[in-house]
Amino acid sequence: MNPRPLDLDDPDRLYTVTGGRSRAADADLDLVTLIVAENDPAPGMQSEHVAILRLCRNEPVAVVELSSHLRLPVSVVKILLLDLRDTGHITVRHPTSASATTHLADLDTLKEVLVGLKAL
Repeated sequence: MNPRPLDLDDPDRLYTVTGGRSRAADADLDLVTLIVAENDPAPGMQSEHVAILRLCRNEPVAVVELSSHLRLPVSVVKILLLDLRDTGHITVRHPTSASATTHLADLDTLKEVLVGLKAL
């Protein structure tokens, strides 16, 4: 399989896929945002929407992974995802690190580390 460079992708197709929109109006989606399908594709859905729902059916998939699987620019995938989110077909999950927020070092430990670094 030989992927086509993005520059060779048909701009008319991208325009059609997004319904003429060029930017996602919502900044909630970034490259690592996880997408989960909430239901199966409905008859008459746009083929790209169907592909997204099938890819996200069994496990969460990152926006950047969807872009790669669909061979579409991330900006186009974000527009498609916002359509699906607004109609309740997907859930958007933002990855977080629970340990980063719950296990903060106490001030005494930080002072000891600083003293140890100065001793070097």
